[in-house]
Amino acid sequence: MSTPVPVQIGLTGNVASGKSTVGRLWEKAGVPRIDADELARRAVAPGSVGLERVVEWFGEEVLREDGSLDRDRLRGRVFDDDEARRELEGILHPIIARLRESEVRELAEQGAELILNEIPLLFEAGLEDTMDRVVVVHASETERLRRMVEDRGMDPVGARRMIAGQGDPDEKRRKADDVLDNDGTLESLEDAALALLDRIRREALGTMRLDLHLHTWGSWDSLSDPEAVLERALARGVGRIAITDHNRIDVALEMAARHPDRVIAGEEVKVAEGIDVIGLYLTDEIPKGTPAEECCRRIREQDGLVYLPHPYAAGKGGSGRYAEQLAPSVEVVEAFNARMRSSGANRRGGDLAERFGLPVGAGSDAHTVAEVGGGRIEVARHPNTVEALRSVLPFGTIEGERAPLHVFVGSNWAKVRKKLGWRPPEPRRGS
Repeated sequence: MSTPVPVQIGLTGNVASGKSTVGRLWEKAGVPRIDADELARRAVAPGSVGLERVVEWFGEEVLREDGSLDRDRLRGRVFDDDEARRELEGILHPIIARLRESEVRELAEQGAELILNEIPLLFEAGLEDTMDRVVVVHASETERLRRMVEDRGMDPVGARRMIAGQGDPDEKRRKADDVLDNDGTLESLEDAALALLDRIRREALGTMRLDLHLHTWGSWDSLSDPEAVLERALARGVGRIAITDHNRIDVALEMAARHPDRVIAGEEVKVAEGIDVIGLYLTDEIPKGTPAEECCRRIREQDGLVYLPHPYAAGKGGSGRYAEQLAPSVEVVEAFNARMRSSGANRRGGDLAERFGLPVGAGSDAHTVAEVGGGRIEVARHPNTVEALRSVLPFGTIEGERAPLHVFVGSNWAKVRKKLGWRPPEPRRGS
């Protein structure tokens, strides 16, 4: 079977435009990044053919005492010498191209669907046609000069020379498929960059549905076979589920290991205040009765995501008594729970998220197999990592249907069966 070809994004922009900030942000959000500057360093690493050829042309004066390339000295040699610059490019560009091709092949074999190529001289090197999409990060010359002088401590004369030596930024804007303007704050750039990434993911890869809150026989009030739960989710068009058994994580961890792209390991913890807090992407179980704030902290310490389920439910949500208090400590608020009998309680969850600037989530809260997928959120297709989930949730769309009343008979029957000594059979292995 041939390896699928990943969608390749070219990211570029003139010096101090903010392209590296965008590149790091997208990499954190789950997009593998190939950095042309890093490839250029590898191309002239000590002992490499590239370094040998550079020394043959420019002489040993471009070397440091330890034998490595003095990049500043070499840059000074070619800055005002077009012939020397063309010779250097002729040496390095083919080597860098081969290194990039190797990286792309390796990432494709690992299953990457989207690859980010951060290339400062993308247009100058004529590489725009090798990309499926080109994104330019743009800032005014005045702002870029300020950043170079004030933020990086560069000499103003040298900074102006560097700016003047690069390609026309307005021409790059015209050639780009997408432009991120960056004359404002870092927060504004990050918001715009994540919104663009979400749009690119949707257009290039499509969307997927998530059920972020459900139970298996790991919960005291469910008899659901976890493999049957996943099968039901997939049959209903839900591509990924979060198993959030009550005060247990062993079943979730086993399923996440068995189905790494389909399952998120989570736990719904009954905290000391008597309400529930969910941790997603957990590795260690958090004990029942942990105080709510401490529970949130322990989730974050595991690099997990703090998810507040049914904050306005009676009993398990404390009828909202702790919602305002906990909101600053959580990352996602459940705005649709299929088991909630009151649509107003779900709506109040969405209002809470809006007041605190938090994304919303949705889940079936399924305790029987038939309920799975009854509450879900549609998001851009993304890798199964906590940072990738964080990046797509703000742009998600909630879907779902209220569960029928008879499902509560199933969870009550599970409680009775387990009190009578019911134990799950040996887990059957999925494909």
